[in-house]
Amino acid sequence: MVPDHPAGDGASSIDAPWPLDHQPARGDDVFVFSLFIAGMSPRSRRAVDNLTKLCDRYLAGRCELQVVDIYQQPELAQGEQLVAAPTLIKKLPLPLRRFIGDLSDTDRILMRLDIRRRP
Repeated sequence: MVPDHPAGDGASSIDAPWPLDHQPARGDDVFVFSLFIAGMSPRSRRAVDNLTKLCDRYLAGRCELQVVDIYQQPELAQGEQLVAAPTLIKKLPLPLRRFIGDLSDTDRILMRLDIRRRP
């Protein structure tokens, strides 16, 4: 069982090692996400809602999203080394990124996804 993450900042990110050939996301990149939730807790519902809004607004037509309830499909979560739920994993474009929380800090998530330039 993976409990809701206690952090209240909306989302924290855990980065994969930064590849030397990393390029910021281009306007035509397709983003592939897996969102791991723990049932339909309030934080899980907020994460689904926030990610859906983000995809609709900033990645229209360029987003593939898989939502996995770790209680209903634990086999899909086993290999992902989850430490909390909800957890968003951006699989493509590289580099891999992980976000823990309800994804309510849109500006931070966009910045970490290289969708919006840092201020």
